[in-house]
Amino acid sequence: MAESWATFGVDLHVDVARTGSGLRRGLTDALREAVRCGRLAPGTRLPSSRSLATDLGIARNTVADAYADLVAEGWLTARQGSGTRVAQRTVPAVPASAARRPRSSRGPAYDLVPGTPDLASFPRAEWLKASRRALTAAPNDALGYGDPRGRVELRTALAGYLARARGVRADPEHLLICSGFVHGLMLLGEVLRRRGARTLAVESYGLDVHWGLIERAGLGSVPLPIDELGTRTDDLADRDAHAGGTPGGVLLTPAHQFPMGVPLRPDRRAAVVDWARRTGGLILEDDYDGEFRYDRQPVGALQGLDPDRVVYFGTASKSLAPGLRLGWLVLPPDLAPEVMAAKGGADWSCGVLDQLTLAEFITSGAYDRHVRASRLRYRRRRDQLVEALAARAPSVTATGIAAGFHAVLRLPPGTEQSVVRAAAWHGLAVHGLTSYRHPAAAPPPVDALVVGYGTPSDSGWPGALEALCGALP
Repeated sequence: MAESWATFGVDLHVDVARTGSGLRRGLTDALREAVRCGRLAPGTRLPSSRSLATDLGIARNTVADAYADLVAEGWLTARQGSGTRVAQRTVPAVPASAARRPRSSRGPAYDLVPGTPDLASFPRAEWLKASRRALTAAPNDALGYGDPRGRVELRTALAGYLARARGVRADPEHLLICSGFVHGLMLLGEVLRRRGARTLAVESYGLDVHWGLIERAGLGSVPLPIDELGTRTDDLADRDAHAGGTPGGVLLTPAHQFPMGVPLRPDRRAAVVDWARRTGGLILEDDYDGEFRYDRQPVGALQGLDPDRVVYFGTASKSLAPGLRLGWLVLPPDLAPEVMAAKGGADWSCGVLDQLTLAEFITSGAYDRHVRASRLRYRRRRDQLVEALAARAPSVTATGIAAGFHAVLRLPPGTEQSVVRAAAWHGLAVHGLTSYRHPAAAPPPVDALVVGYGTPSDSGWPGALEALCGALP
């Protein structure tokens, strides 16, 4: 139990229920905070360790050790004959009200912003088993700085998995491990700029963080129009002329367009590949949630149509957890050396142990089992969402729900902003479709919410769904 002790004129907040090193650490923290906040002014002489120990009812050694820690850190000074004093240093004054300022009010009770899976379902036990096996089998040199492409065990495991599950033609030699999609996009932006590219075509609706990265790489982002059938890749030639030259490439989410949720039609797939072959441009394929499809087998990756013109991006962020910071690029052979050079001479960015664990997780079959279980969970939530809308908000239609774990809820005209405000009042974090529009793109054709139904835990999902229905017209 934490108690406030008034001693030598200063309140010390110490948890007296602690023992041993815990009590010492608590006293050290309390004294440090008193100095930092100015309650103990520079030059103040502290009581002897015996006297303070008596006041606090604790062992003298605990006080002496706490003093010694703070002397070593520079907060206190100790000299023979002059006792222990607060060090002479500039300490910014902190008002008492600020020192004890209450925490800010809680954020939204429910989060339906798309992009994050159900983190409570992360397979901790299976991941721990895979980690133990991987670490036991790892050679000593695996713990060094390593190949900039990443560990060969993970590249080999991914090449086999991607060929089997996503139709990707991957050679481990041309596969590069990165710390997520953003890292991969930074590398490609640097390479494209060095090649003399001026622009990168993007979809009209997506994430502003991606467009910002493209622009920071020195490239202009030119939006392609989108309709009910997906991104208009046949419009690339017109966009080239408008941009004043051929783009270095085009960034697409062909398996499940984000956020609209439609797959790229076969004829438009063919059109973008033809464009890349004709112009020498690159297709950057963001396959962010291609494994989660509910109406049929997952749509195969675009990369399989032309591995020489498509850079395939994949990550563990949606299938497992974004905190792993693991992603991968499958690179055209002629591009691979440049991207590897951009990453650097060693694998500075990706933890080796997590790479080895993911390799073991894939090869053992645990990854496939987890994806299947997640697919069932998200499909069940998708179905519950559709049923709830039909019963409680019949004027709202869910679209883009054949895959992934987000849906576009089409609203009555003119209601998007009011519904977003109502959702916030119900304790719900959710975005309108407008927030995903590229600044140079046309306004959205409909009012809509983009609802990520994968984020809540199983226990939190019913409450989130109830709050959503309460906010809808």
